Parts: sequence; C-alpha cells; structure tokens
Amino acid sequence: VRINFRFLPFPALQSKGMEKGNDSLVTEFIFMGLTDQPELQLPLLFLFLGIYVVTMVGNLGMITLIILSPHLHTPMYYFLCCLSFIDLSLSTVIIPKMLVNFVSEKNTISYPACMTQFCFFAFFAISECHLLAVMAYDRYIAICNPLRYNIMMSYQVCSWLVVGVYALALVITTIDSGCLLRVFFCKENGINHYFCDLLPLLKLACSSTYVNQLVNLSTSIFNVLCPILIIICSYVLIIASILKIPSTEGRSKAFSTCSSHIAAVGVFFGSITFMYLKPSSMSSMDQEKVSSLFYTIVVPMLNPFIYSLRNKDVKIALKKVKKKTILL
Repeated sequence: VRINFRFLPFPALQSKGMEKGNDSLVTEFIFMGLTDQPELQLPLLFLFLGIYVVTMVGNLGMITLIILSPHLHTPMYYFLCCLSFIDLSLSTVIIPKMLVNFVSEKNTISYPACMTQFCFFAFFAISECHLLAVMAYDRYIAICNPLRYNIMMSYQVCSWLVVGVYALALVITTIDSGCLLRVFFCKENGINHYFCDLLPLLKLACSSTYVNQLVNLSTSIFNVLCPILIIICSYVLIIASILKIPSTEGRSKAFSTCSSHIAAVGVFFGSITFMYLKPSSMSSMDQEKVSSLFYTIVVPMLNPFIYSLRNKDVKIALKKVKKKTILL
C-alpha cells in the first residue's frame, strides 16, 4: 500500500492566512451617536456648538485671567489654570468630531484616528481625576496648616505635583492603549457611542477581552477610588479644622474656599463612577452615553463658572483686567 502525502509550503499557508485576516479586520468605525432621529441632528448640532464655544471662552478666559493677574499667582490658581487647560483639551478631543458627525451622512472614523482619540481622551480624563485630588490636598494644607502653606506648597512642589499627575496619566494611558491595540475587530464596526471610548469598543471585539476588562477594572479603581479617598480624607480633616474656628465669619470664609471644588468633584466623579465602576448589567448603553456627557462635555463647560461665581479674588481680577482693557 502506498500513501501519498501532499504538503502545502509554509509561506503559501502563511500568506493565505494573512490575506484572510486582512479581509476581515475593521479599518474604520461608524458612530451611532446620541440619537438616530434625523430631526434632532440640527438642534443637537447648535446645542453642542454652543456648549463648545462657552467651554472655550470660559476656560481660555480663566487661563488668561490667572496669567494676567499677579495676585492670582498662588498654588490654588496655578492648579485651577491646569484644570482649565485639561478641560479645554478634553472638550477639543471629543466635540469637534461630534459636530462633524451631526452634519455627515456617514459618521465614520478610521481605526488609527479612533485609537488616537481614545489615547488623548484617556490621558486628559485621568489627569483631571488626579488633579482634583491634588487640589483637595492644596485646600487641606491651606486651611489646616496655614503657617506652613508657603513652604509645603512652594512653586517647586506645585510643579512636581502637576508633572506627577501628567506622568501618571501617561503611564496608565499607555497601559490601557497597549491592551486595546491587542484586540481584533472583525465584522462589527458600529460604535454605540459618540466618541471612541473603551467600553463601547470592547463590545465590538472578536477576540478575547478578558485581559482588557481586568486591566480596565484595575486602572478605573485606581483612577477613581484613590483620588476620591484622598479628597474625602482631606475634607474630613478640613471640616474638623473649620469647626474649631471660633468666629462664624471665619468658618464661612473657610467653607467658601472649598465649596466650588466640592461641587466640581461631585459632578465629575459621580458621572465617571457610574460609567466605569458598575456591573455591566446595571444600565444600558444609552444611559452610559448620558452619563459620559457629564464628565466629557458638561463638567468642562461648568468648571470655570463654578470656580469664579463665588470667588471674590476672581471677580476682583476680572474687574481689574476690564479696567486695563478699557484704558487701552
């Protein structure tokens, strides 16, 4: 009995497999957006265009005001300037593409552009999480250790804290992005979202996402719970210190310096916690889109107003800048 064997050369097998894989890999994604109703596209376009203009004017105005006003050159306003830059950048990463999608027939984004958008979004969102914790620490030092404030929060210390925030955000973004780049996207390319976020992308994967989900849970816990714990501990000590102040006016003034930060923290971390630290069965993707609107679009617009409306220093600085502008 003679048996004939037929071998397929390895290079031919490899090229055949690669050709099949390349045919099935996704090269672009399609955004489902906020709604599929055509009559709402134009109103939403004007709404988010207005929000973006207000965000740009508010945050650029805050940055300019802090730079031009010497009496605002303190650690508190230095961190606030950095927060305005982050909010401005976060909005710019998401809203312009979102506006284009409202007027486009096909809301597509290429695979490289989608990965790039996710990287920048993750970097600025993570930076904001940890910067808010740094700002809470700054308020703790200012109220609980006022005599040592200038030493403990010197220019060098503030600079290193901000550099640390950005470096930490860069490391975590690199980890999340590296894990996402390992995922294969085959047939499904419709993202049920208005930008390239991690969770909607993982739902389209045709390869295992176990590692991604584990890494995402770990980084989310670190980026959300760690800053929240720092903020809570800072404000527990701050409240305990404020209650020891004998005068009502002194307690009121101390509380007023913290109220703006508490409001910003509540809205930002409330929405981001709902998005990333909940079981996947608790909400639909539509609810998650509404939640993400707060920390990606609403909070960056509101922060300049939250920090300026009840802030006497900002109001005084604004009046001085107006006078100088009029004299010029």
